[in-house]
Amino acid sequence: MQIHIVQSGQNIYGISQAYSVSIDELIRANEIPDPNNLVVGQSLVIPIQGSFYWVRSGDSLFTIGQRFGIPAQQLSEINQIPLDTPLQVGLRLYIPPRPKTPAEVNAYVEPMGGEVSEALITSARNRAPFLTYLAPFSYEMNRDGTLNAPPLDNFSEIAANTNAGLMMVVTNLEAGAFSEEVGAAVLTSEESQNNLINNVVTEAKRVGYRDVHFDFEYLRVEDREAYNNFLRKAAERLHAEGLLISTALAPKTRADQPGQWYEAHDYRTHGEIVDFVVLMTYEWGYSGGPPMAVSPIGPVREVIEYALSEMPAEKIMMGQNLYGYDWTLPYVPGGPYAAALSPNKAIQLAYSRNVPIQYDEEAQAPFFEYVDDEGAEHVVWFEDARSIQAKFDLMKELGLRGISYWKLGLPFPQNWQLLADQFDIRKF
Repeated sequence: MQIHIVQSGQNIYGISQAYSVSIDELIRANEIPDPNNLVVGQSLVIPIQGSFYWVRSGDSLFTIGQRFGIPAQQLSEINQIPLDTPLQVGLRLYIPPRPKTPAEVNAYVEPMGGEVSEALITSARNRAPFLTYLAPFSYEMNRDGTLNAPPLDNFSEIAANTNAGLMMVVTNLEAGAFSEEVGAAVLTSEESQNNLINNVVTEAKRVGYRDVHFDFEYLRVEDREAYNNFLRKAAERLHAEGLLISTALAPKTRADQPGQWYEAHDYRTHGEIVDFVVLMTYEWGYSGGPPMAVSPIGPVREVIEYALSEMPAEKIMMGQNLYGYDWTLPYVPGGPYAAALSPNKAIQLAYSRNVPIQYDEEAQAPFFEYVDDEGAEHVVWFEDARSIQAKFDLMKELGLRGISYWKLGLPFPQNWQLLADQFDIRKF
């Protein structure tokens, strides 16, 4: 699989010829709505086994082999070039595919308005082949330990047909927001905890869940140890029932990080108790905040490296957004919220405004700026093949368990193409 960045003057025909693939293959792989509407700076995935490399000044088979982790002798044989022959600048070399990395993949799916839309069902069906877990969001717990279930439609069937396991997500959401009061009511009452665990086990068996995932956020700091003790109790029961247990963790960089989102999340203890965790490594750029990349590579790395100091890599799933934001400028705190949009929609917007897509090398994220019909300036940060490849490289470098996506229903075809090309995805 290859990533290609569209340059000025290029078209779909020329790109297909350069890589010896058909136009139809390019359109399908990238879900391009109109092949005549490519954007300068747009990233495309090229659906080939391995990749091509064009020789640059100063290159040799030895330096190219070092860059791609392939012996120069192998490159020589594959490309039928004598080992010591000087390489002509612009010569196309074939780089063979490298072995896939084992990984687990989760994706949350969030029905809205009390029902599952056809678009969401289609997205779940299309992406479940790439998943270890499909996670309907969410079961909202009540103060007495009872549960309000989300609409599930045919998610069980979709998961079963693709050998994906269902993940039961349990939250302390109330009226659309994470509630410290709901969390405290359950975590400080043994009766409510027992009711919750019993109800979770009953529902998990009824539906066929494989993992129970606790996403308790904005808890009171004084409930930190109560949350730890609850997880110990839940893990003992769930494991006895043959179920996995996992948690979602706020993106911390140190144990004593201040702030209500962070303080009740004890990385070391979660790492000791649960089977795996999902790090919420996104939302640095968020709808109500100043414009920036949603998941810049530097801060993502910092969170993961802290997590690695508290738990083994095989327990860590990196969180990843499947969306971007469109901010109106100038940014004013408390002003209009940025509009969320999918990577595909971002590209279409750039085309409609006739602006190129730029790439921030430090954040490893694409962005563009435009002016709307009312004369207001905007900046859009989103994800593309380059930014997700940077995350995949980080996963492989640090030996993580896998990746967890928030959330399905936002088209980002390049992500799934690259994921399948590089990872051997665990299935049940």
